[in-house]
Amino acid sequence: MATQAKRSRPGVVLIVFLLILAGLFTIMAATRTWGPKLGLDLQGGQTITLTATNKTVSLESLELARDIIRQRVDGLGVGEASVAVQGERHIVVSAPNVSRDDLVDLVGATAQLAFRRILQVGVGTGPASDPAGEDGTALPGLPVAPTPEAEDGEDPQQLGTAEAIGYQPTSEDLSYFESFACGDDTHDDPTRVLAACDATGSQKYLLGPTVIRGQELSTASFGVPQGELQYAVTLTFNGTGTQQMSELTGALVGQPEPNNMFAIVLDGVVESAATAQDRILNGEAIIRGGFTAESSAALANVLKFGALPLSFEPSQVETVSATLGGEQLRVGIIAGLIGLIFVALYAFIYYRAMGIVVVASVLVAGLATYAMMVLLGTTMGVALNLPGIAGAIVGIVMTADSFVIYFERIRDEIREGKSLKSALLSGWTKARGTIVISDAVQLLSAVVLFILAVGSVKGFAFMLGLTTILDLLVVFFFTKPMVELLGRTKFFGQGHKLSGLNAEHMGVSRDSLLGRRFRRATATPTTTPQEA
Repeated sequence: MATQAKRSRPGVVLIVFLLILAGLFTIMAATRTWGPKLGLDLQGGQTITLTATNKTVSLESLELARDIIRQRVDGLGVGEASVAVQGERHIVVSAPNVSRDDLVDLVGATAQLAFRRILQVGVGTGPASDPAGEDGTALPGLPVAPTPEAEDGEDPQQLGTAEAIGYQPTSEDLSYFESFACGDDTHDDPTRVLAACDATGSQKYLLGPTVIRGQELSTASFGVPQGELQYAVTLTFNGTGTQQMSELTGALVGQPEPNNMFAIVLDGVVESAATAQDRILNGEAIIRGGFTAESSAALANVLKFGALPLSFEPSQVETVSATLGGEQLRVGIIAGLIGLIFVALYAFIYYRAMGIVVVASVLVAGLATYAMMVLLGTTMGVALNLPGIAGAIVGIVMTADSFVIYFERIRDEIREGKSLKSALLSGWTKARGTIVISDAVQLLSAVVLFILAVGSVKGFAFMLGLTTILDLLVVFFFTKPMVELLGRTKFFGQGHKLSGLNAEHMGVSRDSLLGRRFRRATATPTTTPQEA
């Protein structure tokens, strides 16, 4: 027992845990973020209805577009977004914490990426426009110069790499480029030349057939490259794309300008015009262009999750009010507070002064949950919705249940003849397995629900899982050391009648509770010689 008591340092454990909790709030203060990111039902947001403009729309392509849009929205940290197929050609997107224009731009981007040789460079005449054609076909009346047909065995939507690199502009190409103005309708047929402008419309380019398509892209990331000051988007290609990039840059190195340049074209707009100074062998390319952190993240996100299989136009965009959600939140908070008050009253009535442990544990679990929601909302875009609040309340109340398991184990140990001091330690040893198993089952349920659920139900599952993990931490590093510390005080350790650890409440005698062993004096009859 002496060795066990020496190793047990509940005060140190309790202080370290409270310092970590204080550290979470310190981070909140440093970032000046005191409230969690709210979901659509609590904060309001935007709802956009996208209508497919293609002549034929299959259910498979519509569902694929839905999944890509959901990945795009989630990739930007827009928590609790809802993306659903409606009817035969509509997708409805609802998202909080995002502006109307940003949502329209994000979900409507087609992300058709291509690498093309630059054949000619001219002065632009105005702002560039997105491609107006569908499915890569030329628009009616648009002067597009013909290019060689793909040979047998080649992809009809892609010329051979060497053929695309070696293409020379014809007189019709040059005439077309001369008459082209930024803002004119264009196309993105990979087998034809393309006239396009940069995003500002200050320069226009005559581009050769596509050498590398977006399908060869493996990943896209954003950041500030080493030694630079502005954000850029880094592209990494697969094996085929790496070989094509090597052939393209190898053919351009040493050529006079602009024949030594290639363009990175996104949705018919030249995002970057790069000079091939060396042959690129590692399959990486960087798009530069005065990006901010937000714009580079948006571009990388769109490229990473791929192009939409259909063309969409926003048929309806509306603002969602949070009035109803705010009223439900107010009622829910009131109901939760009433429930916690009843829990506290029950704890003090049944456990008497030990109810302090129940109330303190629940409060600490609530503070930890709130801090985690604020920080997760800031760093990962996790948003709190009404189902999430319900999941948090359920999870936090589990902290009280864990104390009940611990207390009943202490009572069982005392009834088996152990002293209060010993029961506090041995009771925890037997209770912790039950607590871990109980929380593990609840955590598994939350994980399964999160995987299978859609929409706002995921918020309930996420908060339930988060609070379950926090319950384990609170019970191990707050509840248990707090009970052990209280047991060392005179009020609790000697079983005061208001402590909740008194002999009557435990169902044993006071001597048994305190571990005292009294030997009753037995009178031994003696005789005197006279009596004998």
